[in-house]
Amino acid sequence: MTSFETLIGLRYLRAKRRNSFISFISLISIVGIALGVAALIIVLSVMNGFQKEIRGRILGVASHLEISGVNNRLADWRGAMAVARQDPRVLASAPFVSAQGLLSAGANVRGVLVRGVLPAQENTVVDVGRQMITGQLTDLQPGGYGIVLGVELARQLGVGRGDKVTLITPQGQITPAGMMPRLKQFTVVGVFKVDMFEYDSSLAMIQLKDAQTLFRLDDAVSGVRLKLTDLMQAPQVKRALLPKLTYDMYVSDWTEQHANYFRAVQIEKRMMFIILTLIVAVAAFNLVSTLIMTVTDKQADIAILRTLGATPRSIMQIFVIQGALSGLIGTLSGVGGGVLVALNLGTLVPALERLIGAQIFSSEVYLIDKLPSDVLLSDVLTITVISLVLALLATLYPSWRAARTQPAEALRHE
Repeated sequence: MTSFETLIGLRYLRAKRRNSFISFISLISIVGIALGVAALIIVLSVMNGFQKEIRGRILGVASHLEISGVNNRLADWRGAMAVARQDPRVLASAPFVSAQGLLSAGANVRGVLVRGVLPAQENTVVDVGRQMITGQLTDLQPGGYGIVLGVELARQLGVGRGDKVTLITPQGQITPAGMMPRLKQFTVVGVFKVDMFEYDSSLAMIQLKDAQTLFRLDDAVSGVRLKLTDLMQAPQVKRALLPKLTYDMYVSDWTEQHANYFRAVQIEKRMMFIILTLIVAVAAFNLVSTLIMTVTDKQADIAILRTLGATPRSIMQIFVIQGALSGLIGTLSGVGGGVLVALNLGTLVPALERLIGAQIFSSEVYLIDKLPSDVLLSDVLTITVISLVLALLATLYPSWRAARTQPAEALRHE
């Protein structure tokens, strides 16, 4: 059975007040809460989308986990792969050689990260094979000395598929003229584009056997790359693998390899959450002024209720219910609007671009041509709870003030 406090609180919320200004301020408070909640959901969803998009592009080239050896040399890499594949969370594995070098073509010279790979296995742990502009990763054949370049690196060197480049390695060789750098000519067999400037401008991939020969590793490699069924479990898988590997093997996961970037994103997201929550707080505490004016407007009603036997606690509950319902309406409206906009940003942004006749997100500047959005239920629930709590807190003082109303004083001027 509904209490009379709830019935009166609902009536005060719905009723047209004698003072239209109070109604206007009440409406502004509700709209302010709705806009603040919607803005918070949209901004956090966009930041989640950016984080997911960039993380996907990074992990399109980097691996979920890496097992490496001392001094960039892992001799028993087959044993390490066998141990890793025993874990059901490990989906695929591939050996690699990683080293620094210089690539030259004509008068152009660029520093590069040289990665030796087995193309068939490499395609199971990263997505480079699906990001080829020309050629295929499988065109890298042992003894063929072919090389696959990032699109920016190829542009800087002024080369394309079929052109020759010279790789200069830091390991020198002794000659009658003294120590000389080792040089090897490679043929460009493909170009990839992963839309990450760091990789597109500095990564060169060659066949694993060629890399072992070039860097004098014999049968050893630099490490083993692993792909997991769930990338978010990388730290747990790392802890599970460490005791099973020998003392000279190290394991690192993607959160460590790109720790600075992901830490910066998390800090930025946290700060945006705090700033936008303050906007919701300002809108919620507008309810304070609204309810104080309502209490002043309803002095006679409060006095009559007190003379009929209503307790101060009941009077307080009436205005708490009225304010809380205003906060609930604003919060739910903001959640509905925010989620609706966040889920349809892919449609709304192009429509806005057509309307204003300009491109907001140019792929040449932002590396993406659309605004990504990822609505997380945890974010929505957190925002909803915070907004409702702030609205409830905003009702306490005006309600307490209403409960202190003395009937005789209130009715004296009526």
